[in-house]
Amino acid sequence: MAGALGRHALIIEDEMLIALEVETLLEDLGFESFDIADTEDEALHCAERHRPDLITADIRIIGGSGIAAVRAITEALGAIPVVYVTGNPDLVGGQNSVAVVDKPIAPRALAAACARVCKAAA
Repeated sequence: MAGALGRHALIIEDEMLIALEVETLLEDLGFESFDIADTEDEALHCAERHRPDLITADIRIIGGSGIAAVRAITEALGAIPVVYVTGNPDLVGGQNSVAVVDKPIAPRALAAACARVCKAAA
């Protein structure tokens, strides 16, 4: 993805193998640094410590939801491009114009969603 070089991504995912898969796919798109968080509180802490250029979030995470984590982050830091990566796309209902990638993750689908939300935020 053009323009991603030097960018930082926050991956909100409580299954480490999936988080590492997302990290690898984002690395292939040019992202260079990552934080992985598996709870809402950890996600907010990571975002406050190093503001992400992109957030990928699972819907269901330990003790909460990726939607709530993203809401807390954007309330604290302002708008940040988000892609929900989930096996439960129906739970994203009510979220306006969000990018959703189903699990299992198709690399092209993730790349297209990331490009769309990053372009919209530019």
